Amino acid sequence: MSNILLRAITGFFFIGVIVGALWIGNLIGSIVLTLFAILGLNEFFNLFNNHLKISINKNAALSSSTIIFLMLALIITLKYDLKYLIIIIPIIFLYLLIELYRKKTNPIENLGIYALSLIYIVIPFILAIHLNVLSSHQEPLVIGMFLLIWTNDTFAYLSGRFFGKTKLFERISPKKTWEGTIGGIIFTIIVGISISFWTIEYNMLFWIIAALIVAPCSIFGDLLESLFKRSLNIKDSGNILPGHGGILDRFDAAIYAIPFFYTLVIIYS
Repeated sequence: MSNILLRAITGFFFIGVIVGALWIGNLIGSIVLTLFAILGLNEFFNLFNNHLKISINKNAALSSSTIIFLMLALIITLKYDLKYLIIIIPIIFLYLLIELYRKKTNPIENLGIYALSLIYIVIPFILAIHLNVLSSHQEPLVIGMFLLIWTNDTFAYLSGRFFGKTKLFERISPKKTWEGTIGGIIFTIIVGISISFWTIEYNMLFWIIAALIVAPCSIFGDLLESLFKRSLNIKDSGNILPGHGGILDRFDAAIYAIPFFYTLVIIYS
């Protein structure tokens, strides 16, 4: 019970920070998302500190990916001409040269981890920032998306805890059940319908579809990070959030759900 209480208190403040920042305005929201993204990148590269085969240059990888992220975030938040995005391409290719001089036995694996950091962390958080720029108090896209993700996480956990019997993906996450998954989806749809009463352009149909997309994506995101941690034989990605672990532990569902939600928004617009 003490761990559940700790998780609840941490989760309350975590949600308060994100929702509060996004509600205050686009700039503050983008700054907070950027901070979480950089912390997530740092955690991601730390995952491989003790790996027997992978040996990345963390300082170079973190610096390069952070610069790329900051440039993208700045261009999107301040609505600069998108032609400036071309600047990030030389940065990516210059980083590839590092492995020429490091004399490591697994250069392809090292570069693969760097590429994965861009796909797994930079892209989802940048898409979230772009959604934040598109959002307003009348169309709270990012807040709505996070509410769907958190609802699924919470009620999938509670439904599984009280009713769970049938294992969902025992090889990766023994505690997840089909009962929890179904419970999470049902409550996510209910919250999606509720959000539709706050928005104008994005109606109930949009939010029901969003719930049906976000709920399974959140589950897959959780399972994917569990796969990473199992393969690396670690419990948590970090310890910055008491009761939850690291930033990646808290954003695992969002990281996978964001690109799908973003695609729905663009198609629906």
